[in-house]
Amino acid sequence: MSRSLPFLLSALTLVVPAAALAQMGPPAPKSDIAQRIEKALASNIRTDDERSRDAKERKPVPTLEFFGLRADSKVIELLPGAGWYTKVLGQVLAEKGDYAIALGAGRLEPKLKEWKLDKTRSIPDKSPLKPSGQMGVFATDAIDLQATDVDLVLTFRNYHNMDAPTRALLNRAVFKALKPGGVYGIVDHTRRHNEPASVETWRRVDPVLVIKEVLDAGFVFEAYSDLHYRPDDDLRFDSQRDSLKGYSDRFTLKFRKPAK
Repeated sequence: MSRSLPFLLSALTLVVPAAALAQMGPPAPKSDIAQRIEKALASNIRTDDERSRDAKERKPVPTLEFFGLRADSKVIELLPGAGWYTKVLGQVLAEKGDYAIALGAGRLEPKLKEWKLDKTRSIPDKSPLKPSGQMGVFATDAIDLQATDVDLVLTFRNYHNMDAPTRALLNRAVFKALKPGGVYGIVDHTRRHNEPASVETWRRVDPVLVIKEVLDAGFVFEAYSDLHYRPDDDLRFDSQRDSLKGYSDRFTLKFRKPAK
């Protein structure tokens, strides 16, 4: 035993400096898609408020890398809202890819020309979303994304905005739109498992429920990321509460349509 201690100490003197040197080495080169996303993030079509949410909240570079975005991907974004990700994806995919927005996307059509996103397409709603009777939650009778060869379908913080029957329609429509091996990516505000909806939780959704619903549509659950985990959000309050400042805890889930 007494002879092994000096050996361990001498081994550590060799290993520790090497590890320290490795940490001090040059950073790994950025991927092509990371560089393209960063170029889009620097565009003058984006507002100061949008930029303020890049690094701390939205984390678009690692999020889109996690979902497997490529410059030549064919992508549909669901419920694009005010166009935060539209401004990014529309630029990244303009040269080599194909990008469309769907579900309530019509209101962004006038903005696409203003933002010079001429190659971004808006998919008309087969049946417009309508109020479900629950605050902030919508319903529809049919969803058709009008594609069968998409690489990637994404939705950011809006899966909770549809009632259960509409989510089932959506997941089946996404499955149909994706090519075999295509990816379905979902980010949303986290709700406690099995917690019922309330005034404080309606804008959140149980990730276990999401996984079940998407698997029911035929997908395989491939991966999750803790990119949007927030330890100081105890999941008690609405994600828009002033105390959270819009930085809620969020789950990031990646599903894949089976290759066969």
